[in-house]
Amino acid sequence: MKVAKDLVAASATPMVLGILAEADSYGYAILRRINELSGGQLDWTEGLLYPLLHRLERLGHVESSWQSVAGERRRKYYRITRTGLAELAEQRRQWDTVVAALKEVWHDSRPVVADPLGGLA
Repeated sequence: MKVAKDLVAASATPMVLGILAEADSYGYAILRRINELSGGQLDWTEGLLYPLLHRLERLGHVESSWQSVAGERRRKYYRITRTGLAELAEQRRQWDTVVAALKEVWHDSRPVVADPLGGLA
């Protein structure tokens, strides 16, 4: 199953802020964490992640710094800021509302099955 681009885009900010709320991290590690959290269903690219990180930095939600680890190349680490934590809390409230509404809609409904003629059964 491939997650629709619209859902990936809508969940990108709270996903990254949530990961950075766990711990400071760098791009490749964030990509690995997203893949791990989604059981491989969200396959983000650098082309999605880095523009998002730069936007979050411009908004003041994250800060970055270059760090060196012995024997490895320098990496740009990102950390969530106080405003980023506030944004994460707001995003979580909004997603909780969406998820609760979807659960209500789907709770008693019958499974949606594709009709061989192209409609829904």
